[in-house]
Amino acid sequence: MGTVIGGGVFFKTASVVAANHSANMTLAAWILGGLLTICAGLTSAELAAAIPRTGGAMRYLEYAYGKPVGFLMGWAQMLVYYPANIAALSIIFGVQFVALFHLAAAWQLPVAILCGFSITGLNFLGAKVGGTVQSIALIFKLIPIVIIVIFGLFAPAHTTIQLWPITTGDHIGWGSAFSSSLLATMFAYDGWISIGNIAGEMKHPERDLPRAIVLGLALITVVYTLINLVFLKTLPIDLIAGNQNAAADASMKLFGQFGGKLVTIGILISVYGAINGYTLTGMRVPFAMAEEDSLPFSKYFRRLSSRTYVPYFAGSVQFGIALIMMFMGNFDVLTDMLVFVMWVFNCLIFLAVFKLRRKEPELNRPYQVPWYPVIPLIALVGGIFIIVTTLVTETGLAVTGLALTAIGLPIYFWHQKRAN
Repeated sequence: MGTVIGGGVFFKTASVVAANHSANMTLAAWILGGLLTICAGLTSAELAAAIPRTGGAMRYLEYAYGKPVGFLMGWAQMLVYYPANIAALSIIFGVQFVALFHLAAAWQLPVAILCGFSITGLNFLGAKVGGTVQSIALIFKLIPIVIIVIFGLFAPAHTTIQLWPITTGDHIGWGSAFSSSLLATMFAYDGWISIGNIAGEMKHPERDLPRAIVLGLALITVVYTLINLVFLKTLPIDLIAGNQNAAADASMKLFGQFGGKLVTIGILISVYGAINGYTLTGMRVPFAMAEEDSLPFSKYFRRLSSRTYVPYFAGSVQFGIALIMMFMGNFDVLTDMLVFVMWVFNCLIFLAVFKLRRKEPELNRPYQVPWYPVIPLIALVGGIFIIVTTLVTETGLAVTGLALTAIGLPIYFWHQKRAN
């Protein structure tokens, strides 16, 4: 829960509601997104338990498909996933900060840049500093969630929510509305892939791993659904759709001006902590790849600060890419692109479960996905649906994500040829 819950739930509601203009479809999308995430977590955990190697998902793909595919995932994380997360959340930090302190809109980008830069600087002071920031932010990010859910559920409803039948707003196609809504929720559920990282250290993974996955992700789904229910009860649909300040506006309505501002500050700290988590982890991906000499300029990427042992070159490159993205994209564009790219690799992971079951039945599997092949099929079909939906509805964004990822292949083969 600590890994998955970040800033997405506070801001993706605006995108979900904008896609459907319907309270009940919004809630249905969050519930279905959670169920898909549970199936994905249960499926990928089989590989995590069977291949407990440092590097996580990158190593599962390498084992199942060969080193180039594993490299591509690391490349996509380095070039798209982590920088886009840092850029998108920094942008949303800027939007919230400017709204909270009633500054001119022109300050949004400078605040976003300063936010991302300050977090990179803090992490250059050492992993211990970054870890401390993460621990503090973890506490603060739970406070606004708990306050909004508890007080919001018992507050008088300003709008009526009809749970059935699931409909859309006027002149909006049901299929396109639901697919766009589901895609928007996926950013808030991002982080589930790391659930299996502790599989190799569990004494009874066959029993405890599915419990941890189902319980943890089910609670997240409940929390996300309840928060959205509060937003929908508190604000009219038209004030939520496309409004990235909807969480702050709902807080103001629930708790008054002063209380609403306190909750918004808690949300800002939550976002700051989420950016810190991606910064802390992200700079170590190219460092790990460089230690195997997988990257061009590996000798620079594996350099560590002599005092703090931080991969400062990798961190600087990561922030440089994020900075470019801050200038070029907005929150929804960046988050949809990173979700699309990562779900391409997620689908490869789900397929790897089927492939290894067939090719290596003797492989030691301390944990096996329950109800095989039903749950892996649900995860795979859901993942393909997300990929196809993005290709159809946001073709330019999808092609950009694929192109940035595909660049890694010629670079990989060129570097391997040069190294040999």
